[in-house]
Amino acid sequence: MYLDGSTRAPAPADPPDILALLGDHSTLARRPGLRIEQAADTTALRAYRRLRHEAFVREQGLFDGHDLDDRDDDPRTVTLVARDPAGTVVGGVRLGPACDGPDIGWWTGGRLVVAPAARGVGGAGAALVRAACARAEAEGVLRFEATVRAGAEAFFRRLGWTRVRPVTVAGAPHVLMRHPIGRIAAQAAAAKSALGPLLAALAGQAAHALGGPGFTGDDGAPVPGSDVVAACDAIVPSMVERDPEWAGWCSVLVNLNDLAAMGAAPAGLLDALAAPDAAHAARVLDGLARAARAYGVPVLGGHTQLGVPAALSVTALGRAARPVPGGGGRPGHAVRLTADLGGGWRAGYRGRQWDSTTSRRTGELRAMLGAVAAGAPAAAKDVSMAGIAGTLGMLAEASGCAAVLHVAAVPRPAAASMGDWLTCFPGFAMLTADEPGAPAPPAGPAVSAVCGELTTGRGVSLRWPDGQVTEAVGGPVTGLGTA
Repeated sequence: MYLDGSTRAPAPADPPDILALLGDHSTLARRPGLRIEQAADTTALRAYRRLRHEAFVREQGLFDGHDLDDRDDDPRTVTLVARDPAGTVVGGVRLGPACDGPDIGWWTGGRLVVAPAARGVGGAGAALVRAACARAEAEGVLRFEATVRAGAEAFFRRLGWTRVRPVTVAGAPHVLMRHPIGRIAAQAAAAKSALGPLLAALAGQAAHALGGPGFTGDDGAPVPGSDVVAACDAIVPSMVERDPEWAGWCSVLVNLNDLAAMGAAPAGLLDALAAPDAAHAARVLDGLARAARAYGVPVLGGHTQLGVPAALSVTALGRAARPVPGGGGRPGHAVRLTADLGGGWRAGYRGRQWDSTTSRRTGELRAMLGAVAAGAPAAAKDVSMAGIAGTLGMLAEASGCAAVLHVAAVPRPAAASMGDWLTCFPGFAMLTADEPGAPAPPAGPAVSAVCGELTTGRGVSLRWPDGQVTEAVGGPVTGLGTA
């Protein structure tokens, strides 16, 4: 397993994999007493590089003089080492971004080595590979690859890797292998997959059930015979319990986003609050009231009950002469993300909830809410707890097609990894689909960019700068079908 892309290395590019140095591959059990850790000091790093020198330069003769390259100098490169029970470094591996420039969530692993004395005892190589995979996923990586000798393919398959394609390295047959990362699919499934079966009984009860024809599964529901659009969202009870002010703020935020996705101007809010006592209820209502004032939307009424477990839901009412459907996209439409990249991770929700709205003024918030109405795209959805990629899957599903997301073109805050950004709740973010060349909507401080397209088929794929396409969501997200 080695790091691709070392084109500026003094030694031959793309050196062969060193699976021959991993010892007995018939067992994948972790060697007793083996400890995998990041090389935290120069002593551990020097020990790892000595093992590499012995293996690649002296033993295999793959390099002339040394095997160091530009990846060793890249501050983003992570080095993991294996220590035996005595604390001696007996192996190591490095991993990091595959390309120069911004880290877009595509990493490769490489320079995997095990000391001669540790070969044959079993587990050191497998443990290092598993640790590299775990570290890559923890860093928000969505594509993790390595090139291995053809004879080592079975070893990597047993570790869960999949074959991508055969390649030739230094005149020898090799295989490009990929570690499957199912983070996006798992997030989408956890958030939305139960909807179709659960709501089946409601779907056919009336002509206008679940939004009516063309609006099934939408963020809000057009009220028949009027220009009113209604939306209703509940906040996770555990969040209402442990973070009541933030829960109150979010109850306004998510409902107004739902209206905005349909091009509706907000008219008012209704809340239903349950709390264990008056003090807790007051904290929830404080957050709700602050958000309502910030957005300039009145709270029209609601219901409060004390002495019960914490719970909160809000209904938002708005008006739209021609609501924008979530299922109005068609193959060939361009996908645009309009998102507020300001702010940062909400304390206690790192990697899961991005907070940009609490620092915005009313004019900025209202400008973002008006983006879909101003742009009038063919389809729109606000990014929900399914994340950017999962919500795009919902838009594609409602539109009866598939979607491709161009990873490098996705607007993203510098403080968020690609894996976190595509799966988190981003505060304010709208996905729209429209004819290619449609202008960006006026959206105040939000950033807007075309970053994909709708295609025939189903699910969501990620397109990378090298032209490779990986699967993010294999099929329908909600099971509600086309709108």
